[in-house]
Amino acid sequence: MSRTFRILVMALLVGSCGVSNNSAPRNMDNACSIVNQRPAYLKAFKAAERKWGVPVHVQMATIHQESKFIANAQTPMRYTLGVIPRGRQSSAYGYSQALDGTWKEYQRATGRFGARRNNIRDASDFMGWYMYNTKKKTGVSLSDTRNQYLAYHEGQTGFLRRSYLKKGWLVDVSNKVASRGQMYQSQLKRCGKI
Repeated sequence: MSRTFRILVMALLVGSCGVSNNSAPRNMDNACSIVNQRPAYLKAFKAAERKWGVPVHVQMATIHQESKFIANAQTPMRYTLGVIPRGRQSSAYGYSQALDGTWKEYQRATGRFGARRNNIRDASDFMGWYMYNTKKKTGVSLSDTRNQYLAYHEGQTGFLRRSYLKKGWLVDVSNKVASRGQMYQSQLKRCGKI
């Protein structure tokens, strides 16, 4: 076997270790289990926390709600007459369910043009950036899981207009995200991950 071929095979093997997880971790009600199964998640969340100030549990609860920790999550397809595909409900994609336009804005603002929505480190950095900017524009604390989620879902302008008040289902969801955030925070403290 030639040396070049061996190097190519080794590069492919090493590169395959970084492939994103397109399936959800088991036991998503246990934050310690999640980060034990996927250690790269905790590294990514902590890096975003150091850079942007968004606590790990806030990121985790939001990602759980948005994608259930599935790297290539997408919104459902829409159909005409129940059979003719019309495309997805939105351009939301990846762990963070970032929309195309918002993702491009993030890439421009941070200079991270190679960032991918199906990469946990990029997705958590995006979420940190977005929530940091939410704090600057709205005053919502970075540890306020409920209101950060509402602003994440509705956009910062929508949040300031209080558009969520017309969406009882969204208020219910934001309360569940806040509860999950509290649960994840206590679990991560108990197992010594934060």
